[in-house]
Parts: sequence; structure tokens; C-alpha cells
Amino acid sequence: MVATTRPYGSWPSPIDAGLAASLDGRPEYLGTVGPEVWWTEPRPEEAGRRTLVRRRLTATGPEITELPAPWNVRSRVTEYGGLPWAGAERPTGGPLLVFVHFADQRLYAYEPDAPGGPAPRPLTPVSRTGGGLRWADPVLRGDEVWCVLEEFTGPAPTDVRRVLAAVPLDGSAARARGAVRELTDDRYRFTTGPRLSPDGRRAAWLVWDHPRMPWDGTELRVAEVTGDGRLADVRTVLGGPDEAVAQVEWTAEETLLAVSDRGGWWNPYGVDPRTGWAVNLCPREEEFGGPLWKPGLRWLAPIPGDTPHAAGSGAGLVAVLHGQGSPVLGILDPESGDLVDAAGPWTAWQPTLAVHGTRVYGVAASPRSAYEVVELDTATGHARAVGDRRPDPVDPAYYPEPQSRTFLGPDNRQIHAHVYPPHHPAVRAAADELPPYVVWAHGGPTDHVPPVLDLHIAYFTSRGIGVVEVNYGGSTGYGRAYRERLREQWGVVDVEDCAAVARALAAEGTADPARLAIRGGSAGGWTAAASLAATDLYACAAIIYPVLDLLGFAEETHDLESRYIESLAGPPQTLALLSRERSPVARADAITAPFVLLQGLEDPVCPPAQAERLLAALRDRTVPVPHAYVTFEGEGHGFRRADTMIRALEAELSLYAQVFGIDRTDVPRLELNG
Repeated sequence: MVATTRPYGSWPSPIDAGLAASLDGRPEYLGTVGPEVWWTEPRPEEAGRRTLVRRRLTATGPEITELPAPWNVRSRVTEYGGLPWAGAERPTGGPLLVFVHFADQRLYAYEPDAPGGPAPRPLTPVSRTGGGLRWADPVLRGDEVWCVLEEFTGPAPTDVRRVLAAVPLDGSAARARGAVRELTDDRYRFTTGPRLSPDGRRAAWLVWDHPRMPWDGTELRVAEVTGDGRLADVRTVLGGPDEAVAQVEWTAEETLLAVSDRGGWWNPYGVDPRTGWAVNLCPREEEFGGPLWKPGLRWLAPIPGDTPHAAGSGAGLVAVLHGQGSPVLGILDPESGDLVDAAGPWTAWQPTLAVHGTRVYGVAASPRSAYEVVELDTATGHARAVGDRRPDPVDPAYYPEPQSRTFLGPDNRQIHAHVYPPHHPAVRAAADELPPYVVWAHGGPTDHVPPVLDLHIAYFTSRGIGVVEVNYGGSTGYGRAYRERLREQWGVVDVEDCAAVARALAAEGTADPARLAIRGGSAGGWTAAASLAATDLYACAAIIYPVLDLLGFAEETHDLESRYIESLAGPPQTLALLSRERSPVARADAITAPFVLLQGLEDPVCPPAQAERLLAALRDRTVPVPHAYVTFEGEGHGFRRADTMIRALEAELSLYAQVFGIDRTDVPRLELNG
């Protein structure tokens, strides 16, 4: 095939915004119920809801979608949610599920195989819209559901308490809040759900408190479960202000497995639940855990059966996610320290694991395949995709090939990034033309991005616009020291690292220095906007549900992040000064490059007030800045609806086309004000 020559950015592509939107999202929250594996799955074209999907463990038949619209299996605890369902096989056969419905945040019980196909029935009372009672990270115990209860006590986002609670399965709490038993007090601001020992006589969970975030320091709590279902002799056995325990599980031998960063990296530990004595089961400069943004994330899972035990650890074989940057699935033998990775094409795994017998289930992707449910049979070493593997929506020849690279920033510090050059199987640009590039700054900012297939990236690269995703200082996946580079340096280190990567690509002749852009959502939106105010490097920016004002964010955001600014920027007594120095709202006079600002109108994390203050500051300028403000009703923090994502992608492409001088007539023109 002879390639045609067209300018970068003008290439035709079969990956349109509708296709990218329809395939957005990934399976989450795996679990096994009897002979089946269950998970939640997104439905962008059904108003962005999530449904439950089931598949028999050994069958080759299709997966089955449970819970038709409008059921939406998603929790709002801490606004980011968490594990929203639990299940068990009933003594009479068939599964019993409990789940959180997003619209009213009530817990429901559901028996999909019961005669007559009864509808889900509520287990918890109706609460006021946007507040009241919320639930997450459940586990079934006898005739109760044990889980996290979040209860709002006033109108402010920080008027909230969280405890462990027991909800009766008979539905009595649906009529009376008093039927809910509180298992812990609210001494700690945040808690994960309980993990029950195999004999049901002990429980373990994680807690932390303001101003810490869960990757700063958490405590592992253990308690005895009394005969009448109470928690007694509650004590801390691991963790503290400077040690982040990310996960805890029980082994079959009634000892604990925990993921702790006490050595500078999240490693797996065997822990004595009585003394707190901890043994590192695999001391490596690798991450076996990650940021606990939501309760119920799972980076390790013990494998039952007759397996060797590590001396003093009480642990048999363990399924673990591990690595630097992108985690992969491995099987750890704590006795020998051997760690064998699963075979297959998957290069990045999400923090959700489930185990049934010798089989381990996870969610994984690669540069050539989107996230899917994968089964590893540890007895044979065979791994396969078990969710319905849909055929590639377009020829994979249009997919970009990421290059994982390390760049040098200020003070010769390393910066990790994934470069996605423009790619098209039948079109190329003239030899003397350099491509435009967009720097993608991830959210969090305590997060990271792996190099996997993302049709939102392919939407741009297949049109001749390069993308580079930057895991700037502060990102997870590279040890505690790397993520703490951002401590009190937000708006400095992230901005400098993104700029260093962009400049390096331009200097080596990979990117056109006159056609560089930056984009990001949430904390990445802050980095994008702060970059416009701090440098003239970028020709334009896409700023998506952003933080724009440090002072306002601390006052307006949800409880989880209401004091996050203290570690990101500095203590309260210096926040006003730092806000004036770094906030895009305060530095609006320094912004000269065009931008598009995309905002959900129901965002409780980065409320529209943040965006509106920036726009107000721009109106006071004598020299206008071309910009567009696009809002979306019914969207919160993170776009989930297909029609929203289509409009957002097309608006972003139109901005680049106008600023970079690209002729495109296949997307609506974004009207820029100013």
C-alpha cells in the first residue's frame, strides 16, 4: 500500500468520537459467587450507568448482564465511591447479591435466580437527595451486611461521619434507621470496610484521619467478633502517620496479609494479628499496592489450598499485582520468595482481584487491547480473557504504539512518560513537517497512567496529533520518594515536569515546538491551567473539571480532599499566599493562550464555581483570551455519558484544529469567545 501524504492533524480516521465514547470505561470490582465470577461494567450509552455482569467460571457461553436500566451499581461514599456490591451463594442454591444503587444510595438485596425473578428490594432507608446515608465495601455475614456507613450530619460537605455498620438482610432497616447497628465509633474520619477472618471470629480494616490522605498514613485495625456480633478488643497492629497500609486480607491460617510502604515501596507483609509482628514477603523496589482512592481496591489475594507457608508469615501462595509504573499479575510463594508472572499480552492490571480455587481473576489491558476480565489458572499457568471479547471496532492498524520513556527534568530528576506518536496505516505527513503534540496530565495528582489502548488517545493520534502522557513527580508506581516530590510543590513540580517532557520532544525533533498543547482533568486540569499561567510553551489547552483556586478548593470540595491541599501546597497559614502565587484564578492575567474549559454541572469534587471564578477573572482583562466554556448537565466528576464524551472530544479537536491551523470539517466548530 502506498501511503498518501497529508498534513499532520488532517488525517481521516475511522475512530470517531462516538466510537471512543461508546467503549469508554472498564470492568471493575470483580468477585466470585459460587461457580460464577461477577463484576461491574460501564454503559456509556445508557446515561453512563454501571451494571452487574456474571459469567460461569468454567463455561464458554456468553456473559449475562443483570439489572437493566435504570439500575446503576455505584457508591458515592467520599464521592469517589468504592466497592458497591457483595454476593454469596444461598444455601438453597443461586446467588444472593447486595448492591448500592447510585440514584438513591440505598443498599438493595437481589436474588436473580429466584422463582419469578423478583426485583431488588431495599435494605436501607431513603435519605435526602445528595446526602443522608451512603454505603460501600460490603461483605455478607450471616443475616447481615457489614460495610462502611457514611452519614451526613449537616449541609457542608465536611459535616459527615463514617463508621462500620451492620445492615439486616430482612429489610427492617429500610423502614427504620435504628435497625442499623453501628460497629465502630467515628473517632477516625475514614474507614474501609471490614475483612472477616475465615472462622468469622475476627475483623480487620483500615482507618485514617485528616489531614492525612490514605497514601500518607493509615492504620490497620483488628478486633474480635463477639458471639452477638459486636467488635471487641479493637487495636492497631500496623501503620501510622508515616506508613501507608493500602490493603489487608486474611489468610486461611487466620493471619493477615497487608500491603505497606514502611520500606519506601508498597510491599506485601505477613502480619501477626495479635502482636503486629510484620514480615516482608517480597522485599523489592516495586509497588505491590497503590493509592487507596476508594475502599475495596485489591492488589493482592491469597490463594486457598495446600500451599507452602513462609516462616512466621502464615501465608500460602498469593496473587499479587506488582511492578514499577504499570503493575502486572504474578503469583508469589512467600516460602521461597519466588514470584512468577502470568503469561499473556496484558501489560497493566487494575487493582481488583478475585480468587476461586486455583483460578485468579483480574482486569487487564495492553497497548493493543482494552481492559477486559482475565482468568489465570495457577494449576496450569494458562491465562485467557473470560469476558465477552468483542471484535476490534476498527482495524488495529490505527492503534498507536506507545513508547515508555524516561526524561530528565530540573535537577536531573527522572520523569516517566508514555509517548504516542501520530499513527495511520495509510497516511503520512511530509518529511519536513513536525507533528503537533498534546501533553496529557493525569488526575489525582496521586495517580498514574499505564501505556494501554485508549481510544480517546487513538482519536487524536490516528488524525495526526501526537500525545504524551506524563507521570510527573507525585505520581504513584515509582515508590514513596517519587510521589512525595509533589509535597507542598503542586503547581511547581507537575508544571515543570510536563514542560520538561514537552521541551525534550521538541528539542529532539519529535514534536513541533510551535504546536504544543496541554490537557488534563481534575488535578490534571489544575496542571494544564497552571501551565498556561506559568509558561508560554503551549499554544492552547483543554482544561477539564479542574481545580483552579487553592483557597476555594479547600472550602468547596468534598470531605476526602478538603485538607489535601495541606500536603500538596502547604499549611493553612501560608495557603492564601500560595494561592496568589500558583492558582490560575489569581494569575489569570498571565494566561494568553486559547483554551476550552469543560465542566460537569453536578461536580461535588471540583464544583463549577472554580471554573466560573477563572472566567470572571478573564472578563476583567483588557486583552481578551480566546476561550470556550462548555458545561454538561447531569455530569459529575468524570464524564460518563456517551453524548457528553462525544461533545467534549469534538470540542477539544476543534480547538486544536483552529490553533494549529488544521483544516477539519468533520467536527462542529468550537466558538471561542474573547
